[in-house]
Amino acid sequence: MLAYVVIAITVAVSIACFNNWQLFDKLSLKPYRAVHAGEWYRVISHGFVHADWTHLFVNMFTFWSFGQYIEQVFQYMGFGQWAFALLYIGGMIVASVSDLFRYRNASWYTSVGASGAVSAVLFSAIFLNPWDKILLFAAIPVPGIVFGVLYLAYCQYMARRGSDNINHYAHFYGAVYGFIFPILLNPRLFWVFLEHFKW
Repeated sequence: MLAYVVIAITVAVSIACFNNWQLFDKLSLKPYRAVHAGEWYRVISHGFVHADWTHLFVNMFTFWSFGQYIEQVFQYMGFGQWAFALLYIGGMIVASVSDLFRYRNASWYTSVGASGAVSAVLFSAIFLNPWDKILLFAAIPVPGIVFGVLYLAYCQYMARRGSDNINHYAHFYGAVYGFIFPILLNPRLFWVFLEHFKW
């Protein structure tokens, strides 16, 4: 399955970068370098690099938890693995757009991680099955649609505070992309989504 291939590549690249600062620097998202030096590959390569083991584990565990489901559903719907790849890579790209604009002249800014792509996969799962339970704080089961609303609100709040080193904008935009992605594949899925809320 493609999900396992993505995990294997991400783990391998991240581990290689843990002990190689030059490789980490070469692959990370640096909007200044992307815009001014044409190093656009960073928009994708940064998604395979992580800051540390915790960052890597959280992203890959979440991806593994929902990626298998999305890959199977897409295949069942006849979209094929190309759709899953487009969801994941597209999530990386869309999640980077805000950084490219906001930090295009900030030579110091660096971002890494698959969070935007993983958020895209998670929110596609929420769109396709909004009442399925997701663990809030890894402990409290809540409907996916409720989790999604709380997650987006939290991302916006934390992004405006800017008090940590987490790229909350990437999480937010990746999530929004993932939520609308199934509709882009088949607009009729929007009406299927609404059917979940009929009493």
